[in-house]
Amino acid sequence: MRVGTFVLAAQFPGQGQEEALHRAVRTAEVAEEAGLDSVWLAEHHFVPYGVCPSATTLAGLLLGRTRRIRVGTAVSVLSNQHPVAVGEQAALLHVASGGRFTLGVGRGGPWVDLEVFGTGLPAYERGFPESLDLLLRWLREPRVGAEGERFAFREVAVVPAPGELIGGPAAPEVVVACTSQKGVRLAAERGLPMLLGMHCGDEDKAEMVACWRRFAREAGHGPDEIARIGAGHVSAGVVQLADRGADAAEALVKAMPGWLKQGLDAHVTVDDRHRAMRDPVAYTELLCGLHPVGTPRLAADRLAATAERTGITRFALLAEGSGDLADTEENVRRLGAEVLPLLV
Repeated sequence: MRVGTFVLAAQFPGQGQEEALHRAVRTAEVAEEAGLDSVWLAEHHFVPYGVCPSATTLAGLLLGRTRRIRVGTAVSVLSNQHPVAVGEQAALLHVASGGRFTLGVGRGGPWVDLEVFGTGLPAYERGFPESLDLLLRWLREPRVGAEGERFAFREVAVVPAPGELIGGPAAPEVVVACTSQKGVRLAAERGLPMLLGMHCGDEDKAEMVACWRRFAREAGHGPDEIARIGAGHVSAGVVQLADRGADAAEALVKAMPGWLKQGLDAHVTVDDRHRAMRDPVAYTELLCGLHPVGTPRLAADRLAATAERTGITRFALLAEGSGDLADTEENVRRLGAEVLPLLV
């Protein structure tokens, strides 16, 4: 089982942006010290929900600060960026880090980002498959040209080429954030593992994994290949540890609703479409019930149960839910010292 931490760089009420980013960096550093497998970095624009606008940039910093831990994006939003630019960044981090970088990608949401960056609503509504395919070609071929609906350019050399990494994988690992059947099918057909969100319970994730396997078989992937790729699926969640389970839940219920309301209320749609908002308190309570929130023993049992029900053995767990730096560091340390040994 591979357990990592999920870093949003969340700006809680009353906090500054520097404080949120400092907590994000320290979370990654402590995660390596604690023996965790990975750190996953979120990317958001113009909102305090998360104040990291470039997951690849922060990944570069953290790869330089660490020596062992894998660093991934969760996710780099292709609807806002040119896939070749993302591919170049991924190849650079892959080669320079000795193969410790994972590129998680997704299509994002219908936010005002699409207006600011000039990509437009079609990039979100129908452009993701073309962007993903161009990105994958960039990471796998020595020269790439394009003749698509959104991207058309003459053939150019891929520099740096991911295959320049000596003694490591020929390309960085790529995972796809999936929130719908359409996304699951896309990932399965391309032979890519999924990143599944923390709002989903085990039953929903198990169903998505089953659908992914079916779509992968229909696309011609063999049993061994499906098993190998499927081992890379990632389940996102929340972790909060305490000697008493009630204390862990209370820490999140006190802090997370204020951050969620402030952060989610700041999202603006590009076309002023109506969007339904979750109740922050109810959502926090839902997360406490779904994920490893409680004693270390309970946390280990919930992770083991998720693995058994879904087949997913790779986790990205948000540890900064209290909003407090010292508590976040302690939370990550306890995850490594008191939960990981129970999962062997």
